Amino acid sequence: MLKKILVIGLLLSTVTFSSSLTAFASTDEKDIKEAEKVKVEINKLGVGENAKVEVKLKDGKKVKGFISEVNNDGFVVTNASTSVSTQLSYDRVKQVKGNNLSTGVKIAIVVGVILVVAAILGKAFAQ
Repeated sequence: MLKKILVIGLLLSTVTFSSSLTAFASTDEKDIKEAEKVKVEINKLGVGENAKVEVKLKDGKKVKGFISEVNNDGFVVTNASTSVSTQLSYDRVKQVKGNNLSTGVKIAIVVGVILVVAAILGKAFAQ
């Protein structure tokens, strides 16, 4: 009887241990994917005073400024008014909000302005 209880206890502990390992692995993979998404977003925004961002960290803090440096491990956000630079690693970041227009939006705005000017000039010369 004692052997049966020990075997059942051993089986239950093995199942519990293997399921906790699976949960740990999936959390690790999720963190890696989130860090990669942040890295892609930061690279899209670029570097310089026009690359303004608001970064929410996983610990609840917020960092505002512009991206002054990007490397493989993280990036640096510099506050324009205080000139304080904050080094951030991609895995610490929860969310990135960029205040920049993408290249496609900039092209669409330029094309729209050209079309409006052409329509105005067309009406002016048609009279």
